[in-house]
Amino acid sequence: MKINRNKYILIATAIVLTMVSCSEDFLNVDKSGSVSVDDYYKTPADAYAALVSAYDPIRKNSGGFENYITMLNAGSDDHYAGGGSATDGAGLQAFSKYTLDTNNVPGSFWSVPYQGVFNVNILLVKLPGIPMDEATKSRYTAELKGLRAYYYFDLVRMFGNVPLILTPLTTSQVYTVVQATPSEVYARIEKDLTEAIPNLPMTIAANESGRLSKGAATALLGKVFLYEKKYADAATQLALVNGPTPGTTSPYGYKLLTKFSDLWVISNKFNSESILEISHTSEGNSDWGFWGSGRDEGNSVNVMVGPRGYVRTAGSPAPDLPSGWSFNPITVDLYNLIKTDPRFNSTVLDMKALKAAGKADYIPGYQDTGYFVNKFTPTQADVTTGTGAQPLNYKQNTYAIRLSDTYLLEAEALGGTGARAQALLDAVRARVGLPSVPVSKAVIMDERRLELAGEGHRWYDLVRTGKAASVLAIRGFVAGKNEIFPIPFGELKNTKLVQNPNY
Repeated sequence: MKINRNKYILIATAIVLTMVSCSEDFLNVDKSGSVSVDDYYKTPADAYAALVSAYDPIRKNSGGFENYITMLNAGSDDHYAGGGSATDGAGLQAFSKYTLDTNNVPGSFWSVPYQGVFNVNILLVKLPGIPMDEATKSRYTAELKGLRAYYYFDLVRMFGNVPLILTPLTTSQVYTVVQATPSEVYARIEKDLTEAIPNLPMTIAANESGRLSKGAATALLGKVFLYEKKYADAATQLALVNGPTPGTTSPYGYKLLTKFSDLWVISNKFNSESILEISHTSEGNSDWGFWGSGRDEGNSVNVMVGPRGYVRTAGSPAPDLPSGWSFNPITVDLYNLIKTDPRFNSTVLDMKALKAAGKADYIPGYQDTGYFVNKFTPTQADVTTGTGAQPLNYKQNTYAIRLSDTYLLEAEALGGTGARAQALLDAVRARVGLPSVPVSKAVIMDERRLELAGEGHRWYDLVRTGKAASVLAIRGFVAGKNEIFPIPFGELKNTKLVQNPNY
């Protein structure tokens, strides 16, 4: 949502404090000075502020130390956890080595999407009683259902067996909630998206960038169908997003950028390839007191993946970078696959080569390979000039869904065969100057690995295609266990929730 989020931060925080979570931390919040639910939701301005709060948790894709991108990268075969030491980021380290358990799994991976669900649920209940025009109410309702589907898609993929909560809960009800089956959760995700799509706008105005559109919800529904192995349904939805002729502008206005490198130009936000984009700002005042509290608004991936102690040699043509924390170093395996690919320079910051050439230096971190994720490495020009802490206020947006992703998902849904699948694959490759190769599921997965490297997709791709157990065995991945995360201990305590199998 491209809005002045600071303007609404106190209101949104007050709304959040009236919510009830499965986590004890939420139950024990000091609510002095917060706004009562009964005294709120009276005006269109209240409704809009509440809508902002419903969108806010979507930022977890790349916001905060415990963000999806760095976590999911750490568990894939393309990255290590990295960082400063073997104890730097316990959850990241454990996931990378498949020693994740109920005590070291970051609780925010459960609590933050549920915060979004609860914010959605209460506004859905209150919205009918707020005096505002029906068209706006209809759009808000559609956005809320789309957001709830998004949050549940994250939850069911990550934890499998999760409570399906569709109305606001009282404190006493929290302790009696039970889990739904994954199929029940997926059915509700489908229902929410199917109901949302007709009432979402085809295009989003520039001053509303980041809000859900018809195309974004349709793309998400196609992706959901693919994870459910409903391939024909997935192909149908994704084809609507991708358009009749791959490589040209779709009916929703999406088109591959001419240059792959332009995807990573930080000022190139909400471009024609962006379907669902997560907004960040460098204008906030986020500081260390906000760290992990839900108010750190910058893109934390930026500082996390940058090389530690980076120094550019005087007069060198090396990039002018701030120092980072060296998380998610790229494995030698991925480096060897991508080193001759046209996407290499945009994807990989080769500190090994820069150091050997005397152009720059850095301090090797834990599990260092010399290869870093260049897609998210910020320059000194991107450093905030605001009042907040530099590492917590980077402004690069991140893509939750982009067009080349949906091209390759549709090709996969088509079984990796046929003229349409071939055209979709060819369009992705042609954009970076690569020739056509015969389409197949294996080729599509290889292309996804190169096209989407470092963006947090690889681990889910391995799990949903059944490849994780063999590819990640060397890391300690156990089939029948590690396809989903353990439920955090704090969520199980004094509740009826049951831990996932083998944890």
